[in-house]
Amino acid sequence: MIIEPRMRGFICLTSHPGGCAKNVSNQIEYLRSKGPIEGPKNVLVIGASTGFGLASRITAAFGSKASTIGVFFEKPPLPGKTASPGWYNSAAFHQEAKKAGLYAKSINGDAFSTEVKNKTIALIKADLGKVDLVIYSLASPVRTHPVTGVLHRSVLKPIGSTFTNKTVDFHSGVVSNISIEPCNEEDIANTVAVMGGEDWEMWMDALLDADVLAPNAKTVAYSYIGPALTEAVYRKGTIGKAKDHLEATAFKISDKLKSIGAHAYVSVNKALVTQASSAIPVIPLYISLLYKVMKEKNIHEGCIEQIQRLFKERLYLGKETPLDTMGRIRIDDWEMREDVQAKVAELWLQANTETLPEIGDLQGYKTDFLNLFGFGFAGVDYQKDLSEMVEIEGIE
Repeated sequence: MIIEPRMRGFICLTSHPGGCAKNVSNQIEYLRSKGPIEGPKNVLVIGASTGFGLASRITAAFGSKASTIGVFFEKPPLPGKTASPGWYNSAAFHQEAKKAGLYAKSINGDAFSTEVKNKTIALIKADLGKVDLVIYSLASPVRTHPVTGVLHRSVLKPIGSTFTNKTVDFHSGVVSNISIEPCNEEDIANTVAVMGGEDWEMWMDALLDADVLAPNAKTVAYSYIGPALTEAVYRKGTIGKAKDHLEATAFKISDKLKSIGAHAYVSVNKALVTQASSAIPVIPLYISLLYKVMKEKNIHEGCIEQIQRLFKERLYLGKETPLDTMGRIRIDDWEMREDVQAKVAELWLQANTETLPEIGDLQGYKTDFLNLFGFGFAGVDYQKDLSEMVEIEGIE
């Protein structure tokens, strides 16, 4: 079939296997261009199929020649219906790992469930023995709690008062004001249950109890802070409460891991185009302005550049990992530079439908959004008739 992008709001309903393969190969090529990393050897990536999780798996495998196990929850293809992009990303990763002689296996299922945790532990025991790095990069909007059975749904809402500010429809380029009503206490509790640190801690408890963590292992979860412009709807909103919980959980996990010399970190990463960020009002406009500024200063990074730098210059530096005063790794340091944020704040005041094409990088935003689903890559023939029925070799 000839596969074209079909949009519904901030979701693309189709994905392109050839474009997803190009996405993976581009990231691998970048990793190889930067040289080897003296990093981990056996790696578990929870949320391994897209975004920072996929970049982490690629960095571990092709930067450090690590054996990797990936856990994700992706929709396989059906005749006449494409798979989710993470499925095609993972299929391509497995193919590239096999060509490079690297161990790679994956589990497709609900990472929040006890069943998937147990299945993962059994695979580690059978094939790797122990893992020395665990990346936690889940980005689900819902979670069924494995103990209570309650389905929790996260929400994107401010706390305390209605939030009003600019946003952009990145499909049309129209800048408008948007108002978001404040949350209630139940909204906060549900968002923390989905996006906080409880499941990360459950994973690490299970791995520790099963004795599949190597001495001096590391585990890393990903977070975001962002600027004053977005904090009412993000860092001081419901998601911010979940991120606060995630960051506090790192200390709890580290205490539990002391017995084996292991440590838990939270890495605060840069704002990037993801399916999740596209759904957050204000963020697409902020990112389009940020991209313009960072590209002009030649310090723009995508997922793979961020994670390569995280591994090389933070986690596996050869000395103690540098942390901020709150105990977090900061790989958002270029985004949060004073000169970058001052310029973005200046452009924000000027931003409207007419000025945005000139002062922002809306095209860069759109391209990155399409890339998430395998579209818009140079060197891919999107008029080619190809099969949507792609299997993942090495899926358990």
